[in-house]
Amino acid sequence: MNAPLRKSRPYIFWGQTQSLCETCLKLVPTKIQILDNEVWYEKRCREHGVQSTLVSTDAAYWRLCKDFIKPGDRPLQFQQRTEFGCPYDCGLCSDHEQHSCLALIEITEHCNLTCPVCFAESSPARTKFTPLATVEKMLDALVASEGEPDLVQISGGEPTLHPDFFAILEAVRARPIRHVMINTNGLRIAREKDFVARLAENRRGLEVYLQFDSMQRDALIDLRGADLRKIRQQALENLEHYGVSTTLVATIKRGVNDAEIGDIVRHALTWTCVRGVTLQPVQDAGRNDNFDGKTDRIMLSEIRKRVIETGVFGDKDMIPLPCNPESISIGYGLRNGEKVLPLTSLIPQEQLVAVMPNTISPEKYPVLREKFVDLFSLSSGPLNTSERVCELLCCLPSFQVPDGLSYENVFRVTIVQFLDRFNFCVGNVKRSCIHFVTEQGSIIPFDTYNLFYRDGKIDGIRAELAGETYREAKQREEMPR
Repeated sequence: MNAPLRKSRPYIFWGQTQSLCETCLKLVPTKIQILDNEVWYEKRCREHGVQSTLVSTDAAYWRLCKDFIKPGDRPLQFQQRTEFGCPYDCGLCSDHEQHSCLALIEITEHCNLTCPVCFAESSPARTKFTPLATVEKMLDALVASEGEPDLVQISGGEPTLHPDFFAILEAVRARPIRHVMINTNGLRIAREKDFVARLAENRRGLEVYLQFDSMQRDALIDLRGADLRKIRQQALENLEHYGVSTTLVATIKRGVNDAEIGDIVRHALTWTCVRGVTLQPVQDAGRNDNFDGKTDRIMLSEIRKRVIETGVFGDKDMIPLPCNPESISIGYGLRNGEKVLPLTSLIPQEQLVAVMPNTISPEKYPVLREKFVDLFSLSSGPLNTSERVCELLCCLPSFQVPDGLSYENVFRVTIVQFLDRFNFCVGNVKRSCIHFVTEQGSIIPFDTYNLFYRDGKIDGIRAELAGETYREAKQREEMPR
């Protein structure tokens, strides 16, 4: 027998999706390949050829994410009809699979920094402030979609510079919105204690989302264009003094600050006002000066590994978030000073397996499963976490809930990976639960907003799909529906 031997492919063909050509941003057919312990997209663009892109360095965790997918929650109403298909009908359209767990309201393009990695391209040169009346309409659009929105993040630009900042905060309070976050670079918080005192007067259901990328000068210059070490220190001292709940948020760029992830997590635990850390791989969007996709990209899987190396949370503790598991990983723990007891370690393994979606016998522990999924959901809102922790622990007969458990006893680490031209996946973006609310009342996923909608690029794309000129497309958009 001299028949030639067939050769195996060097990868496992896991499935197919649609991603973006990294040159022209058109949707292209994409193979999902598993090679050793890595996940790759192989994209095929008719114009620009084949592109192979690494999307995960941990195939085992990537596969685990599939077991955490749960049915999405529909918004009360949609703002956009489905015409061209995902991702060209954002608004939200009826084809989107998830409501707004977290909604961003941008109230200004003005900023007191010009950060090289700013996805909004804000700067001191931009002077637009959204009028209070317009912000109220944006909030009303969100309430119409959500009923009782869980979490609104006031953003920009630098939102604390808005002349009507506290009036906007009052407008949020006047609506059935459970929690509000202030997305800030911390300059005003560091320099004006009276401003922080006013924030403290509104601290119920309020949290400061404080930019905190590094404790090293060179990394801060690369990411923010300024040495902000003293500013960060003073901001945290003021927030600590007034007891304002705070999350430290770091944009992570390979070779710049990824080696500091453990230091940032441990530093967060030295402040009693800090409730957790959010780590975001740099998204290739906005200004993103001198970004090199081959050297600067870092994946959720790599950041998760760095978090595990801290010893604060282990491999079994940093789990996929059920509402968007491939894009968000989260770990919750009970905090005692600088020590953290991970919550997932409190649940016996057989019970933990039982409560996961898509397992053999989830009905065995239905109440525990419900409480577990409620806790590990971005839509639960960060500031009711202690209540949900208590509810979860009460389902465990082997664990006694500590007296007086409050939000101050909870510590979380969240990794949020937004999609860009490299890792875009239509399936993933349909599950996006972090959305922008526009001045026109549209609600658009973070990922697609920064890729297509912020700069109006979508108008040309939709015109091309419709076979129209750009002018004809604009006229059609302005026609009453």
